[in-house]
Amino acid sequence: MTDLQLGLLVIGALAVGGVLLYNRAQERRARGDAERAFGWRHADALLDEPASGERALRTAARKIDGPVEGMPDSRLDYVIDIEVARGTLSATVLEHWKGLEHRFPRRALLAGSDGAGWRRVVGGDVRSLTALRAALQIVSRDGVAGDAELLEFRSAVETLVAALGATLSAPEMRAALEEARELDKFCVDADIQVALHVAGGGSAESLASEEHAFHVELRPDGVSLTLDVPRTAEPARSFEAMARAARQLAAASGGRVVDDNGAELDERALAAISAEVEAVRARLAEAGFEPGSELALRLFS
Repeated sequence: MTDLQLGLLVIGALAVGGVLLYNRAQERRARGDAERAFGWRHADALLDEPASGERALRTAARKIDGPVEGMPDSRLDYVIDIEVARGTLSATVLEHWKGLEHRFPRRALLAGSDGAGWRRVVGGDVRSLTALRAALQIVSRDGVAGDAELLEFRSAVETLVAALGATLSAPEMRAALEEARELDKFCVDADIQVALHVAGGGSAESLASEEHAFHVELRPDGVSLTLDVPRTAEPARSFEAMARAARQLAAASGGRVVDDNGAELDERALAAISAEVEAVRARLAEAGFEPGSELALRLFS
């Protein structure tokens, strides 16, 4: 091996190493962003502290039962528009799409149009599609997607587009991620779970077995009632129903309605909580994410 060949090998190795180190640093930074961002907080029942994204969640979040069948939305998705000049059967599109859906489960969305409106592209669809929208949800309770992940999605869509002989139009990735981070910051202060506890509340099996907008947890020392505000339609009304149930349980068992710190909650405190829950609902609705709506369920998942 000549000195020239050896030098080229060394330069190549250094270049590859540099790329790997850069990618690792980018991924670490992205993970750090996700951990710092979108910290779902559990609201203090007395609401005597200012809202802060840094407050720790003291009650585990309930997971959604299944994927929400929403349409792509540029407010929380990175959406790529695809034009198929001669039209392509949905089955053909799905054959190329299944790899993306497997790689990004519950976050990759595909909508299509045959000229008569947009619908999700799913198995059994027999349309000949002339336009597609491929989307990746890039902001949720888990935080904001990383640069490398979004690049992987876009590259996979570009491969799909080439296979279909189509053309695409996509937003600039950096700008899309910046917008997602701004939405994430807004959501931190609106992502609230309110809990009431009935200390010495006795048995509440009947309440736990019924359908409610709030969650009921039976505990050895009483009962906890929890309301996930962004994921609940009409959260102020649901909170009032939850407070009423807590008072009834307390009255029936000789228990007390208390907050996370064990401080008793009177009618004035409960009214203050209800007002704050309504204020959070109004902020979310103004931003276009009415609590309990399909879009809010996707964003706060």
